[in-house]
Amino acid sequence: MKPFELREFSADELKQKLHDLHEEFMSIRFKKQAETPKPSDIKKIKREIARIKTILREKEITGDKK
Repeated sequence: MKPFELREFSADELKQKLHDLHEEFMSIRFKKQAETPKPSDIKKIKREIARIKTILREKEITGDKK
């Protein structure tokens, strides 16, 4: 997702999405032992996690509850 799309979500929705991405990331890491995952998939998930954390921090600083 693009950052402007993520900014439309509420903080709770972003936290839920962050939790889901962490679970997906962990499943890929554990799968890594059995089969080699695509490095691009890992990179995409890590970037998405970083985007969400950045937007959550922006909302925290500005006090935006949306």
